[in-house]
Amino acid sequence: MNVTALAVLAALPPFALGAGNVVSAAVAAVPLTAAAAADSTPIEPAADGAEVVGAVQTVLVTTRRRVESSQNVPTPMTVLGDDALDGNRLYRVQDLQQLLPSTTINYVHARQMSFAVRGLGNNPASDGLEGSVGIYLDNVYLARPGMAAFDALDVQQLELLRGPQGTLFGKNTTAGVLNIATRKPTFTPERSVELSAGRFGYGQGKLVLSGPLGETVAGRLSAYKTVDDGYIVNRHNGDHVQGGQRQGARGQVSVEQGKEFSLRVIADYNEEHSNNGTLVFYSAGPSGRALTQARLVGATPVVDPNERAVSLDSGSSVSVHQGGASAEANWTFANDARLTSVTAWRFWNFTPRNDDGLDVPIMLNVGASAKHKQFTQELRWATPSGKPVESVFGAYYYYQELDNNSFAVNGPLADLYNGNAPGAWNNVGSTAPGRLRVNSYALFGQSTWHATERLDLTAGVRASYEDKWARVVRNAPTGGATVTGAALAARNGRYGAFDSGNLSLTQSSPTALLSAGYKAAPEVLLYTSISHGEKSGGINLAVPGTGGVASMLVGAERSNALELGVKSTLLDNRLQLNGNVFATVVHGYQSNAYDPIARSSYLTNAGDVRTRGVEIEAIATPVRGLTLRANGAFNHASYLKYTNAPCAPERPGTFCDLSGRDALVNAPRWTGNVGLQYAKGVGDGINGYVNANYAYRASTYGTLDASEYARIPAYSVSNFSVGLRTTNGTAWDVSLWVKNAFDKQYYTSLWNSGFGSYNAVIGTPRTVGVTGRYEF
Repeated sequence: MNVTALAVLAALPPFALGAGNVVSAAVAAVPLTAAAAADSTPIEPAADGAEVVGAVQTVLVTTRRRVESSQNVPTPMTVLGDDALDGNRLYRVQDLQQLLPSTTINYVHARQMSFAVRGLGNNPASDGLEGSVGIYLDNVYLARPGMAAFDALDVQQLELLRGPQGTLFGKNTTAGVLNIATRKPTFTPERSVELSAGRFGYGQGKLVLSGPLGETVAGRLSAYKTVDDGYIVNRHNGDHVQGGQRQGARGQVSVEQGKEFSLRVIADYNEEHSNNGTLVFYSAGPSGRALTQARLVGATPVVDPNERAVSLDSGSSVSVHQGGASAEANWTFANDARLTSVTAWRFWNFTPRNDDGLDVPIMLNVGASAKHKQFTQELRWATPSGKPVESVFGAYYYYQELDNNSFAVNGPLADLYNGNAPGAWNNVGSTAPGRLRVNSYALFGQSTWHATERLDLTAGVRASYEDKWARVVRNAPTGGATVTGAALAARNGRYGAFDSGNLSLTQSSPTALLSAGYKAAPEVLLYTSISHGEKSGGINLAVPGTGGVASMLVGAERSNALELGVKSTLLDNRLQLNGNVFATVVHGYQSNAYDPIARSSYLTNAGDVRTRGVEIEAIATPVRGLTLRANGAFNHASYLKYTNAPCAPERPGTFCDLSGRDALVNAPRWTGNVGLQYAKGVGDGINGYVNANYAYRASTYGTLDASEYARIPAYSVSNFSVGLRTTNGTAWDVSLWVKNAFDKQYYTSLWNSGFGSYNAVIGTPRTVGVTGRYEF
């Protein structure tokens, strides 16, 4: 860690630090994210340290809005506690694919981020559309995937549900849900501080303060600051890029008046100032013209991505400010029925600066800023538990305002590089503001009938109605020389004034679920489900290319899914083994495409898609203190029908037929993760522990055009940590960790660029560091 990073951490005020929580791999605390969780109790560690228990403990979830074991929920789901996150130093959402099965996270920066499950959901940077995978933070829906692109702070538990959701969650989704639960305020005082330092100037500080504010009121404050220099070298000036700083704080107040009433109020704020978004050159495509044009203007690009270097004259940067407030209230009545209200308001502001990828003044700045505001209100009524029929009914409202601005500032070499008539684009600037307003209403309900002691039947339905309005305007270009003829035509073709007029989209979207769960034995659950999910269409908030105004409207995405699975706890609770097979057909799949004429990305309906496969998960505690985790997935994802796909640069034509091809973006056929956690007493009141994790992803296509020049090679990443912690008396924990231990060069996503070339986001190289945590 460099002197600058150490100085930043040393200068932090107390409120700028934050803390993580280290608990046993065998113990999972109860996620207090739903109405039914108000009267639940976390599983406490054993007196001699829970790190050395010898059985797989019950993980409690509230997926069906009632506290129950995850092994009793007839849905494919994966639960991660803070122990798994801390042990692998995975503190950002974009790294979760190293632990979660069937999961892909595309990340360039906070705006260009997407979360996909089973290959479905790779649609980043779509301001006018929500994601196929819903992300929830303490029961609050995050409309933009990038709203989760901050350091995980005080997280208690993550739950990943796979398949269409909506009959119990606030927003309907077609591919899955990631539910993030943070720790609640406690009436028992908690105080901890954590400091980390590592390679590439990495430094992080965390602080947690929690305790009573009165007989029925408790509070919690958690904060963090993270700095790093970046791991890509800019040879133009010698700087490091793909780093920066992030900081945030979360304050909570909880009111507990017995079982009759509880209230949890949360306010949080996060910001980022970084040069994330720096792409490395990956491939010149079949023509190599991108390199020819670069040489024409005297540029010297770094063409080998293995060098982890770029040569940029302007550089890239992003600034993100986001935050919000929520209030969750729960009333429990005499008959044990429960009413829940979740009210939330959030904002997200994103401002980028993007380079053209070269070290000469072609394009000085390009990108799209966004200002997002949302308000959500959810009401739920849960009937008493323990009855032959248990039901949850609810209503949901979502309102969104989003204003964005697509901009471009050209330099004096723009025409020479692009082969234009002289003066067409040189020194020309352009702005194109867009506005979006969304109102979404939904009624939902789900009931479970305990038909026999072994058989449960569940049915759920959701009716959604959405009204979207948008308008996009491009102002007349500014700057540049006065031109006529071919130069004027080229300028107007790329930057000419445009007005979409008022665009509207209204849609009703039903969601439905039928499932059955059968206890073949006390610890073996067999289940099956059929579900239908719909996600409404959207509006592209960018000036259209060759498709015209009609291409700005994106149709709905409709998903039909079948699941067959088993959940089992065997060998006296020492082995938890789950598996399922799935098949999903999606009509009107929404995905990101690239227009080579307008040189811009846009959202489109990429035909009909089918995914089918097998998922297996296991947790075992073969000996005292040792926990083994493994998951693997086979996913055969293909286009059933996609006749108007954009052509790869090696294929002639504008549109190509990808029907029948296994060509979904970033949908690897094989994924797998294996983890180990071991703890053992090494002294009086001291435990030593080891964590290891191995993640593998098969090769996949990186862009929608399915070009052979845009394949992401298969790769694996290994993370390790070793440490010591106390089990009684003064509480401290010190660990040494390494991420990407074997320094593998890998790529997380690819992006189309000019002249049929491709750029890439490279994964983090080997990073070694140390973390110390102290409770006081």
